[in-house]
Amino acid sequence: MSQNTAQGLSGEATPTSRPMPTLNNSPRPRPKQRRRPWVFALCVALVAAGALGTAFAFTSINDTQEVLVVSQDIKRGETIEAGDLSVVRVSVDPALSPVAGSQKAELEGSRAAVDLWAGTLLTEEATTDSLVPGEGESLVGISLTPAQMPSEPLYAGDAVRIVTTPGDQGEVTNEDPVTVEAVVVAVSRVQETGETVVDVSVPEGDAADLAARAATGRVALVLDTRER
Repeated sequence: MSQNTAQGLSGEATPTSRPMPTLNNSPRPRPKQRRRPWVFALCVALVAAGALGTAFAFTSINDTQEVLVVSQDIKRGETIEAGDLSVVRVSVDPALSPVAGSQKAELEGSRAAVDLWAGTLLTEEATTDSLVPGEGESLVGISLTPAQMPSEPLYAGDAVRIVTTPGDQGEVTNEDPVTVEAVVVAVSRVQETGETVVDVSVPEGDAADLAARAATGRVALVLDTRER
């Protein structure tokens, strides 16, 4: 390169990007960039958050299980068919006693013990292999006020007695009251009246007499021991 090229029009040398030489003519080292502590802390926090998210997703997947849900409405007593149930994977509280998805084929042909609605979880108590009422039994519905039944909640399978109460005048005789032994099948509450309708299974020979007595409203329900 000629001297004219290295100099400007004024005769002075043009500046270059080369580092200024030190006394021993060696290049001066560039200053090091200082790391900011908050950047390092942010990186650590992001890594930790990612690890926690992965652990949560892994735990959530392992907590789920395959259970049966009702895919279409099934009336009580109806036979359960293959298309009535579906298998889903969800996280379920074991206290609900869900039916495992692997039992779908086993439940085909069984009957609904209660009304089953589409989208609800199928529980072990929701199906039965026997019809209600069974052979030689009849189902009688009794409407009772809170004063005619115990405050203890009634459940299907409870052994009860339906007792005839005194007449309109409140007369009490020395004769033993008429009593019919029965088994609770279902319980429903009528919101409009506050009464409770209890469906009970009784022998066929007692059904007509019990229905007639229940129609008068002069009956009371007695809950017997649940110990078996």
